[in-house]
Amino acid sequence: MTEQPAAPMTAREGALRSAVLDLERHVASLGWDGPVFVFALVRTADALAQNPGLARELPAEAVRAAEEDAEHLTSIEQDGLPGAGTLEELLGQLAWPDAVDGAAIVVERMVVPPEAEQGMPADPQAAVEYLMNHPAREDVRMAAGVLRTGESWCALRARSHDSDDAVGGSPEAVPGLVAALRSTFA
Repeated sequence: MTEQPAAPMTAREGALRSAVLDLERHVASLGWDGPVFVFALVRTADALAQNPGLARELPAEAVRAAEEDAEHLTSIEQDGLPGAGTLEELLGQLAWPDAVDGAAIVVERMVVPPEAEQGMPADPQAAVEYLMNHPAREDVRMAAGVLRTGESWCALRARSHDSDDAVGGSPEAVPGLVAALRSTFA
């Protein structure tokens, strides 16, 4: 059985991929051990049509990109996020107005291979300490974006391979995060 080639990316998918990668690079420039970042995504051309004065506030390259690509996305960082104990709780409190075409989130997590759970202490505090000091522990930055129309893109960067050319990605690389973001449009 031969593997079928992937379908070519649509302009909308390409715009989302580009926006998510730009957001991941932006957050990477701030260093590791940062907070959760949430962004609204809007089609730049639509935003400029509704508010022409916005052209003075956007970078010139974003205005040019919108002239060439109607799907180009501008990200708007969300300040003053509601308090939440977990990422799921935070996303459960978000909803977007109709003018918002999509949303993205950038978050850091620690991952270990499944076999690391063998021998993990039952006490939650001791388990955290065990995992934090596990030799196979890896810090990962995950950026995920979704559009109201259903498209998604995820980008992943490992602290151990911290360079822009080592960022991996795919539409469903972090399916739980994609599903949680999609639920903010329900």
